[in-house]
Amino acid sequence: MTQFDAAPAPAQETAACEGCGTDRRGLLRGAAAVGVAGVAGLALAACSSSSGSTNAASGPTTLGPTSDVPVGGGKVYKDEKVVVTQPTSGRFKAFSAVCTHAGCLVDGVQDGTIQCPCHGSQFKIADGSVANGPATSALPARTVAVQNGKLVVTA
Repeated sequence: MTQFDAAPAPAQETAACEGCGTDRRGLLRGAAAVGVAGVAGLALAACSSSSGSTNAASGPTTLGPTSDVPVGGGKVYKDEKVVVTQPTSGRFKAFSAVCTHAGCLVDGVQDGTIQCPCHGSQFKIADGSVANGPATSALPARTVAVQNGKLVVTA
């Protein structure tokens, strides 16, 4: 009677795989590298200027009371991706809060300029034009109105 082995012995399996180039450790290293590359790609995409529209709102959006925006300053509405400024008393301006340099969201208004935290670009509160690069294009203007003491922005 002849006996056949159903599976090779563990020593034979290791010897057969030595020349194939892929072991469990190598496979895990490859998976980790792919994961790191994916996270890096997502981080770059978050700061990319090629992402669709810079306007978050398509219809009228009430932002808040006019008292939230100081004269000579402004306020960033992150969820709506808009920054509203008040260069002079009672005169409100609105711009996209997406920096024209690399697509980051601006994060504040200081000393008469809208500030981008990513690379230091600054934009004038009166017209959104570049005050300090690396951005070379102004922030796109948005339409803002005052209705019953509240700021309302549209496309």
